[in-house]
Amino acid sequence: MRKGYRDLLAEADAVIETVPADQALALRNDPGVVFVDLRDPREIQREGRIPGAFHCPRGMLEFWIDPDSPYAKPVFQEPKRFVFYCASGWRSALAAKTAQEMGLDSVAHLGGGITAWKQAGGETEVPPPR
Repeated sequence: MRKGYRDLLAEADAVIETVPADQALALRNDPGVVFVDLRDPREIQREGRIPGAFHCPRGMLEFWIDPDSPYAKPVFQEPKRFVFYCASGWRSALAAKTAQEMGLDSVAHLGGGITAWKQAGGETEVPPPR
């Protein structure tokens, strides 16, 4: 049976935690929480990011999480809570499910993505161009 993106999103939503934007705002300065921006660098330059967010392009997620990968990033080995986000919450839902399946214990995604964050009054910053 063929699965479409809606099926994959429904499966993800059934097993992951979704943090509404208003609740995510309260986590912004929590040292135990890492916001992970999955968007393309061009999106970040255009729309800004959550201040202090860790950028992990969606295409590198699995390689950066796996400690056995030559591309592993130490941040994913830290005992933190990871809140993934994208533009509207679709990529982050799928990424959170994948991260959870890969063994990250405390994983969630920002419902509605950075769009909802901004609508809730969340601050953003535009990083300097590379």
